[in-house]
Amino acid sequence: MMKDALHLVLACDYRVSDPEELWEQLCANQQSLDQIGAHHVVMYAALREPGRIFVTVGIHNGRPVDEVVRSPLVFKWFDLADVEEIPPVFAGEMVEKIDVGDRDRDVAPTGIIVAAIAPVTDLPTLLDNVQIALRRFCNAGVRKVWIYRAVDDGNEVMILQEVDSETSAGRWVDHPDHAAEWMSTAGVGPYPPLFVGTVLHVMNVDPRS
Repeated sequence: MMKDALHLVLACDYRVSDPEELWEQLCANQQSLDQIGAHHVVMYAALREPGRIFVTVGIHNGRPVDEVVRSPLVFKWFDLADVEEIPPVFAGEMVEKIDVGDRDRDVAPTGIIVAAIAPVTDLPTLLDNVQIALRRFCNAGVRKVWIYRAVDDGNEVMILQEVDSETSAGRWVDHPDHAAEWMSTAGVGPYPPLFVGTVLHVMNVDPRS
């Protein structure tokens, strides 16, 4: 059963003919975003797959998950994008945010991410394995890891990883650490393939717009 999430995020991986046009439409519909409790929207563009985007929407604390996911406003976004087949929408809550690198060093964000929505066998074990493997993650160029658990399936996750360069991202995708089990299960069955991209736009939702 769905429940209220403390740090709810919606995410979707899909293709559009013109990401810039979609972003303009989203900016023009901020009141609709506000109606479902959205406070920010981030659009990522795939580095090597034109038209493929990954969009995350942060939702204010305490919003009922089922109310948000079933809202017709969510499907309106896909109408704006002229999407013929509506892709799955991930709804989850943050369970871990990890700074992989040197916490004492101020490093500017790179904007390069590797994103995965995937099944895992055991989330607590995965979290433990990532903590044990942090030095290897750091050596591979991974700077930050955000782990979200689906609100309706405790063994489905979304994991965002900030990587220090496009080159590191390519190597990481081709040769992930065994602790990053989600890298091999992404793209299997209904799950989209690994997404490698960069931040295209960020919006702080203003309900007055």
